[in-house]
Amino acid sequence: MPAARNRLSRTLAAAPAAALILGTLAVATPATAATPADAPNTARRLAGTHPAWATAQADQGAVADSAPATARIYLAGRDASGLEALARAVSDPSAPGYGQFLSADQAAQRFGATPEQVRAVTAWLTSAGLTVGESTPHYLQVSGSTAALAKALGTSFHSYRSPDGGTRQAPADEVTLPAGVAGSVLAVGGISGAAHKDVSHAVSVREAEARADAKAAAQSLAAPGLAAPAAKPAATLPTVPTCSEDGYGSKTAKGAPEGYEKNEPFAPCSYTPSQLRKAYGVSDAKVTGKGARIAIIDAYGLATMEQDADHFSTAHGDQPFTPGQYREFVTPDKFVHQDECGDWSGEQALDVEMAHGLAPGAQVVYVGANSCYDEDLNAAMAKVVDEHLADVVSNSWGEIMHGKSGDIDPAVVAADNQIFQLGAVQGIGFTFSSGDCGDSSPGAAATGVNCQSDTSQAQADWPSASPWVTSVGGTALELGDKAGHYGHEVSMGDQRSVLSADQKSWDPYPGFFYFGGGGGVSKDFPQPWYQHGVVPDSIARTAADGTTSATPLRATPDVAMSGDLVAATLVGYTADGTYSEGGYGGTSVSSPEYAAMIADAIEVRGGRAIGFANPAIYDRAGSGAFRDVNDSAVHTKFGNVVDLGVVGGTLRVRLYKLAADYGLKATCGYDTATGVGTPGRDFFSSFRLPRH
Repeated sequence: MPAARNRLSRTLAAAPAAALILGTLAVATPATAATPADAPNTARRLAGTHPAWATAQADQGAVADSAPATARIYLAGRDASGLEALARAVSDPSAPGYGQFLSADQAAQRFGATPEQVRAVTAWLTSAGLTVGESTPHYLQVSGSTAALAKALGTSFHSYRSPDGGTRQAPADEVTLPAGVAGSVLAVGGISGAAHKDVSHAVSVREAEARADAKAAAQSLAAPGLAAPAAKPAATLPTVPTCSEDGYGSKTAKGAPEGYEKNEPFAPCSYTPSQLRKAYGVSDAKVTGKGARIAIIDAYGLATMEQDADHFSTAHGDQPFTPGQYREFVTPDKFVHQDECGDWSGEQALDVEMAHGLAPGAQVVYVGANSCYDEDLNAAMAKVVDEHLADVVSNSWGEIMHGKSGDIDPAVVAADNQIFQLGAVQGIGFTFSSGDCGDSSPGAAATGVNCQSDTSQAQADWPSASPWVTSVGGTALELGDKAGHYGHEVSMGDQRSVLSADQKSWDPYPGFFYFGGGGGVSKDFPQPWYQHGVVPDSIARTAADGTTSATPLRATPDVAMSGDLVAATLVGYTADGTYSEGGYGGTSVSSPEYAAMIADAIEVRGGRAIGFANPAIYDRAGSGAFRDVNDSAVHTKFGNVVDLGVVGGTLRVRLYKLAADYGLKATCGYDTATGVGTPGRDFFSSFRLPRH
């Protein structure tokens, strides 16, 4: 997931996670299976470290012993099963220990790696001839020759023809940990040559249009198809950007040819924070998130972020940050991979302005990872947890778990889940965008503007699929008036058509899939306890790719909020020395929105943290705390006209159909488009603590 350019937001490689075997149907998460810290004091093979694509037929021979090699050794810490059990106990409203969180120091002392473990792992690595570079409470970064790495890990390294047509190095067999460190190592990462791209979960309207045009031209998507009625328009469409200012559908697109409806409306003008606060009950509840702390994690850092956020707030009738209310942790001298990762400035601006916009009294801390690679984003999350910088952490990035060039590095899954659990025991919750590509299938990727083309199957994205995070999907929010009163919502999903040169028809018609909220049932994780009784087996026993399971699986998203690109959200920031504003969409909008709602709920609770929110969310499912988004309950054909005016000498007008996600649809009850729904009239009151 400016915000939302194709990025290498997370790097993939074939490496281990305890008891996690990707590519099979339902596998146990590292937290629920036998974890390294619980393993007997015997040598241990790490399943999944020899990638499936590294076959004998693809073997190109051994890597030279003298070739340079690196790896990241993740530390298991102590009492891994106890960490999982406590994370559940303090997060479950029905458990006796609910809300009894640890401090950061207490969590480190109880579950962190011991000095003895670190010394043992260091001695094992250095005795093999490796050099330990960076060392943190969570991992050791090592380098040396391939021969030294092979000696330490108990396997040789070969070059293989990879599924993407290249050549990559990988272990010739599974990694084997010696008995002395088997219980101290969580996972080994970065030992295969896989590197997969990710997409940011946000995009500007103009950027998405450019992407869609480029994709259509490359794939001939605008070939003649069914055309709308060809009568000449009675009026001329505006040559300047035009939208519905006074609520959804308040202005008819006169001059547009007939599309899905007789009188297609112009799309709503981009929503401001004050409208969103009104729609989701923040204004009526008279809460601001005061006393709560929201962390935002992205890559790099926008030098003008605080002044841009202040400018944006002031321009739209809101209060800027007070002194000390906004903090940043960035290390520009350590930024790497910027050519591959691209510019994350718009993403940061979107996330910070949405968090401040919906929780204007909350503290906001921005932590910029040194790149969009897995290990750097993991390190940024660890900083928030280790230093307890926030109560809720919003993340608008992710990746597919299964690609044409291989599966996700299991070490990434293990290391991330460990951070999420350490956050949970301290009362820190994580929200993640669910994605902008519907079910993330190859069919969606063929035309979707924010999809990863490498996807090999329909799937739920990572980290959104983790059982230890709140996966936030998207909706198209339709406001009843300019003041921002709630109208209704449908699932986030758009089909796109282009106005013909003579303005008489739409091409193609119906439109192609363009943009849509992510979600689906993950074949990689069993159903977490909090989804029991809410997510029906008819959903939970069939993975997104169509495979079935004898037992229920993890379904995503958990909740949803406004994020559609047609019903866009306004964002402002400085690029190339000039401040400007524009409409943005994506579940990158939804994640910081929901994190801000949690911050507001913390104020309602008198400042008491909520922590990992999913058990509380599912405990409230079906109540007035959430609106059940149901596309079938809205009696409209969802047509919208976006008029961008004359751009480059050409009138740019598009027809969009809402509630048209790829492979996902909002239905009655839990669904994989919007989860249990969006915050409803009783959301805040449901968090009030009983008076004694």
